[in-house]
Amino acid sequence: MHLESTFTVTHFTPAEVTPPDPVGTAVSIGVATLGKQFAGDVVGRSSTLFTSAFDPGRGEGTYLAIESFEGTVDGRGGTFAFVHAASTHGDDRFDEHFALVPGSGTGALAGITGSGALWVDADGTHRLHLDCELE
Repeated sequence: MHLESTFTVTHFTPAEVTPPDPVGTAVSIGVATLGKQFAGDVVGRSSTLFTSAFDPGRGEGTYLAIESFEGTVDGRGGTFAFVHAASTHGDDRFDEHFALVPGSGTGALAGITGSGALWVDADGTHRLHLDCELE
């Protein structure tokens, strides 16, 4: 099934994480936690672990995030996890990846599988597109 939702970021909190033997690159490596609220075909909240390698001056970089979602999908309640990543040169988005984590669904969302996408409209609206199958 094809589902559409919007979401808002409720918090973005940088986390102090230092590897035991750090390696410096031309971009900053960072970790943060995020919270999101979803509305539409997918309703609920998520808790996110977010990592990035990003140069704010050039607007270039890559992020990788894994989210734990709690709520409803097409009216069915439960939880599941998903992962997403993308890169940018500052004015584009490429090498995108989005996948539901196999075996992560609970409740009426047990067995959920699929893929999707995240993007931000020109007006700042954050969107989720989810193509999934439910048992």
